[in-house]
Amino acid sequence: MLLAGLAVVGVRLLTHRYDRTVSKEQLLAPDARQARTELEAGLNYLIVGSDQRPGASGPDQRSDTILIVHVPPDLRQAYLISVPRDLLVTIPPDGVGYAGGQDKINAAYEHGGGGEGGTRLLSATLNQLTGIRFDGAALVDFDGFRRVIDLLGGIRMCVDTEVRSIHTGVLFPVGCQQMDGARALDYARQRYDLPNGDYDRQRHQQQMLRAMMDRAGETHLRTDPVQLDRVLRAVGSALTVDTNGVPLDELLFALRSLPADALRGVQLPSYPQTIDGISYVVLDNGGGGLFDAVRTDRLPEWSRANPRWVNRL
Repeated sequence: MLLAGLAVVGVRLLTHRYDRTVSKEQLLAPDARQARTELEAGLNYLIVGSDQRPGASGPDQRSDTILIVHVPPDLRQAYLISVPRDLLVTIPPDGVGYAGGQDKINAAYEHGGGGEGGTRLLSATLNQLTGIRFDGAALVDFDGFRRVIDLLGGIRMCVDTEVRSIHTGVLFPVGCQQMDGARALDYARQRYDLPNGDYDRQRHQQQMLRAMMDRAGETHLRTDPVQLDRVLRAVGSALTVDTNGVPLDELLFALRSLPADALRGVQLPSYPQTIDGISYVVLDNGGGGLFDAVRTDRLPEWSRANPRWVNRL
């Protein structure tokens, strides 16, 4: 989504130069992949955020952020659908070593080995749950996004509930404030001591993406080639992508007319539930028709009928 924002300020001609800075891997499982991506038919993208770079090892590689980005066929709106990381799902076998079973959805990334394998198993899990086939995927390194935010000169975030970070101890007072990369990511990852817990965290992460797009459009990147070079390199180093065969410059150019104020944040209809002493999130009525609306390009109509789960970013 940040790349789309940068496309708005005119970087199509530069993507050929920087295309090689973005790692390209097979991030989607075969059953989760759209047979052919046609940009004029709309897009469904899987975005996975993690502290771990692809290929990293370690006992805990669970994905911190899972987003389904739906862009209707007119390419004039984008819906950021946050998938709760504690959502109870059935994870399929990965064909390598994991036999499958019920778990929180963010565990799919770990069971798949993190990185590319973890994203593939996560995409297979989502496809099994939702029936959605994806036109592409992106694996985001949060430390790389921190550098991008700093190169943009920080972003403006509005804090609606005072909260103290469980990671750094930093207090975030109520009100709109300028944040550097470390502070913005710290705030966007808080979920404890917030009225709606993880649902507030999801909304704050959606707001952070919107703020990055706003900031990219406000800066003088067009007239400052040195700064543009730094930002593009930082974006490239923070991403691993699977565009399903679509050249990156064509994808960015197709999204050039996507305005930041057309972003909508969508929360998955769900509710928390404790099962055998473990806190999960379970779907409310199978997702309340959300998945069918995505598959049939009726998400704008679904959003108007379900305002409880939608917020304008």
